[in-house]
Parts: sequence; structure tokens; C-alpha cells
Amino acid sequence: MNNGTTHVAVQRWLQGGGIKPQTAAFVAEALSEKLRRKPTLSDLGFMEATTDAPTLGTGYAASLAEALTALDGIAQLNSDDALSDESLLPESEVNSAAFAWLVSRPDDLIGNSTATRRVGMKDVTAMRTVADTFTKLDFLYGGGHGHTTLRHYFQNEVLPLLNGNFSPPVGKALFGAAAETLQVLGWTAYDSGQHAIANRYLLSTLRLAQAADDRMLGACVLANLSHQANYLGQAPRAMQLARASVEGGKGGSTPRGMALFLAHEARALSTAQDHKGAARAMNEAERYFERADTVDDPEWISYMDEAELVGEFCHCFRDLKRGPEAVRFAERAVALTDPKYARTLGFVRMVLAQSQLLNGELEAAATTATQAVEAADALQSARFLRYVMTFQREISAHTGNPAVQRFNEQVRDAIARMGDE
Repeated sequence: MNNGTTHVAVQRWLQGGGIKPQTAAFVAEALSEKLRRKPTLSDLGFMEATTDAPTLGTGYAASLAEALTALDGIAQLNSDDALSDESLLPESEVNSAAFAWLVSRPDDLIGNSTATRRVGMKDVTAMRTVADTFTKLDFLYGGGHGHTTLRHYFQNEVLPLLNGNFSPPVGKALFGAAAETLQVLGWTAYDSGQHAIANRYLLSTLRLAQAADDRMLGACVLANLSHQANYLGQAPRAMQLARASVEGGKGGSTPRGMALFLAHEARALSTAQDHKGAARAMNEAERYFERADTVDDPEWISYMDEAELVGEFCHCFRDLKRGPEAVRFAERAVALTDPKYARTLGFVRMVLAQSQLLNGELEAAATTATQAVEAADALQSARFLRYVMTFQREISAHTGNPAVQRFNEQVRDAIARMGDE
């Protein structure tokens, strides 16, 4: 605290008198070490020193207390508060975070012995059940269906547990489960088009994965960040994040995990039109996947099956403008994808349509795209909608074709239904 703080000033604060915002921040910082978390100014009763905007944080938190404080601020944001895409974390901060994670060590997870809430393994099991439920919901209906509910759960149920009283073994499992849950929350934000918020959720997930000493989950988070960057057309960022994922995952990941990370590297290299690099990454991913069933995997990566791998490859061939291979892999992905992964099925059907268009098969492409839109009627996914709109632009020169007209009518009907909901 500053030198101007006396017992008289403290008495004035206790009686409800004013306090300077800077001084209030010093008090909160001083108490954070004792509490093992950084209390907000409103927690301390300094309402006049608070602001309306939640603390969002921008980078990779050095301490776990800082990470939880920033995360609480992000979780308070409603969809109406969504940051613009211009608020994505700067590339320098993302690269710094990836490097910090690569060279990091796990935190000493010692629970708050003064907390009234005693956390046990049953709490961890319940959290993982919730994460699994929302993962299934996300795949079946898109991120728009479950994001708000999961955000509320994370803010009101998960974060309090992280500040609870737990033993070191429970703490490691607890932070691992929280990271898994937060990864789903970040993904639903991404799928809903809330890219700046998703960016921060995923970076916070990386920090929780460090705390839990889960290298495979951390590498998966970097792969997800690469996926988002690639989607937003940021190929250099996507390549760096994917390579950090692959390097960081080595030694601590299963073959299935390594196949996933390399598939994302292949996606980024394909976007950058690096044909040789993309072929190398796809070949390595395939070699790892051949050994996927030789070891047990965590539940959160169970979606990474043959259909998912083939689906990633058809995206690569589409982006590399290799029409015949793109059609072959997309057809196989459509055939292999389980209907419970409805959003994935929608994606690969749209990639098949784009690949057919690459081959000059206009009517087949329009028919495939129409089927994709019809089958994805229940999806609330900004990403799927963009696939559809991109294809619609690609065929805009052929609006006189009957198959194209049927597709455009189907899109208009689907958008009208969305407006009625």
C-alpha cells in the first residue's frame, strides 16, 4: 500500500467512506496472496472504485490467481457484450503464450484451507459429465444451442470449486476437468461466431491445462487456436500454433492426439498453399492414426475417429484445389461420419459440394449442398452458415441452373426459419 494509508483511512473505508481506485487495487492485490485468488473490488465493498466492464485480461497469466481473476471477467460477458473480431488477441501475445506454455512447469495445486467448500473427486466426476454432455450437444446442434447455459455453469459452479479446499491429487484432477469444460465453452463461442471471446477462453484453457500438468490437453488447445486462426484467414498464425501444438504434444500425447495435431498443421499449410508441407503433415498424421487404438485415450478426444481424420484431409485437398482427391476424401468422410456428429457431417457435405464444383460438376455440387442444408436444419452454427454462404457466392454465376435455384430456395427457407425462432 502507499505511504499515505493510515489506520484513520482504513477506519473511513470500513465505515463506507471513499477510496481511490488505485488504493483499492493495492488492497485487492495484498489480499490475493492470502486468499489464493484475486478478489474483485466489489468483493471488498469498494463499489465506487469499480467499473462496469469486466476484467478481460489479454495474455498468458503468470500466476494461477491472475488467470482465475481474468477468467471470471470473461465468463461474465453475455453474448450481447461480444467483442468485435478486432479485439482478437494480438499475434505477439498468442505467440508469447504458446512459448510460455511450451517451457512451463505445473503449478503447486494446494487448496484454500480456509474455504468452506471441500472439493472431492465426486465434484470432478460431475464436472466431466457436464463437459461430455455439452460436447455431444455441440456436435449435434452447434455451439449456439448450449453456449449461454455452459457459460453460466462455468461461472457459477466451476470457478467457485477452483477456489475451494482440496487435496493436491484432487486439485490436479479438478483443474484438468475445469480445463476440459472450458475448452468446450471456448469451442461453442467459436462456433457461435464470438471469436474474440473464444480466443480468450481458449488461452485461459491453456493456462488451466498447465496447472493440471496435462500436456496433451494443452497441445489440443493450441491446435484449436490454430483451427480458429485458419478459419479467420490467418494462415501464418495458424501454422505457428499448429507447430507449437505438435512439438508440445510430443512425449505426452497418445497417437490419436498427435494425429489430430498434425491434421491441424496440414490444414494450416494447405491454406498457405504449401503443397509439400501439407502432404508431409497428412502422411505423419495418418501414420500416428494407424496406432490410435494401441493405447487408451481421454474421453474428450473420442471424436477423433477415422471420419474426422478423413474430413480434415478433404478440407486440405479442397484448399489445395486438388478436386479429384478432395471429392474422394469428402465422399468417404460423408459415408463414415456418425449422424451424432451432425455439424461435422454438414461441414464435409459442403466440402464435397465445393470439391464437386472444382471438378466442374455444377449440378452434383448444388444437389449435395442442398442435401447438406436440409439435413442441418437444427444446427445453430455460425461456421456452418459461412460454409453455405461461401458456396452460394461460388455458384452465383449459375443462378439460371435449376439445381442452383433449388439450393438458393433451400437457403432462403432455412434463413427464414432461423428468423422465426
